[in-house]
Amino acid sequence: MLDLERHSAQEGWDSAPRLYALVRSTELRRTEPELADQLGLAPGADTLAALEQPALPEEDAVEDALASIAWPGAVEGCAIVMERVVLPPEAEADIPEDEAEAAAYAASHPKREDVRMVVGVLRDGARHSALRLRRHDSDDEVLAGPDLVPALAEALAATLEPDEPGTSHGE
Repeated sequence: MLDLERHSAQEGWDSAPRLYALVRSTELRRTEPELADQLGLAPGADTLAALEQPALPEEDAVEDALASIAWPGAVEGCAIVMERVVLPPEAEADIPEDEAEAAAYAASHPKREDVRMVVGVLRDGARHSALRLRRHDSDDEVLAGPDLVPALAEALAATLEPDEPGTSHGE
């Protein structure tokens, strides 16, 4: 997740959410050897390769888009990189109910925090997250841990459940 976060940091802020399939390099080498070569995956190495997926639908909330995804069995896990505005708890009571007004309120709030969240989950239940605050925009200030964004990790984990209805997002 830290590698995905650093990759996203190089591209700067104000990016759309990005979804990744996490595939074992041995599986990728077996099924897509040319792609494995392009990615520089060493023969015999057993690492996870992050394959960026097509953009999520802009009209859907990320949570709604994730609810429609079911990954094929060859996908070991998945990860998402997304940015959000976080307000202090005392500001929550003043957030307008109208979605557009709420977005404008959050965007103009003097105590807003822009945060980039990177969350990944594996089929075996492993989870990891990385968070970067815009006002602390340096690699040595990235927070990392397994449970930093639990609701997003749960939504990602649901995409890996074999019996869940959904549509494949592809690889």
